Amino acid sequence: MRLWAEDLTCIRGERKVFAGVGFSLRASEALTVTGANGAGKSSLLRLIAGLLRLAGGHLALEGGDPELDLAGQAHYLGHQDALKTSLTTLENLRFWYRYLGGGCNMAESALDAVGLNGLADLPASYLSAGQRRRLSIARLVAVKRPIWLLDEPTSALDKAGQAQLAAMMRQHLAGGGLIVAATHGPIGLAATHELHLGGTA
Repeated sequence: MRLWAEDLTCIRGERKVFAGVGFSLRASEALTVTGANGAGKSSLLRLIAGLLRLAGGHLALEGGDPELDLAGQAHYLGHQDALKTSLTTLENLRFWYRYLGGGCNMAESALDAVGLNGLADLPASYLSAGQRRRLSIARLVAVKRPIWLLDEPTSALDKAGQAQLAAMMRQHLAGGGLIVAATHGPIGLAATHELHLGGTA
């Protein structure tokens, strides 16, 4: 499997966020995307996820599921946690599990994987920022997809949560997955490819 990009251009509104961006990433490899605020780190992830329109260049996935497009084979974890506060922790995860094409069989084990199994019946509105982040991360393991697009994945996580996420990422890579992570700091992976985006803060 190979995810590659060539001469990508992103325009939002009337502003050109970036141009001429390219990379190549194979199975079991990770790419960290760095740069100042406003450089386009989040926009690049959203382009790959199919949430923004590509203004120029080429973006492709080789060797993936021929029945699915790139977006259908990727998990996008934004820097804001997409949760419904009126639902319980477990209900939130079950919603995403069904929305992403699964049933409910993996929801409980995914909560256990992120250390939230004891909070399954607690409304999401009562979760701390770190617990909300863990619940968002649970989607990554509840529904298997080969590409993880992570925007500031360690945000709000304590040291234990960061170590737990790093272990999950290493396991994902060991299974042939790919990771693209926008970050301002280390994410706990020993070796990654790096892409620095220019721009102003």
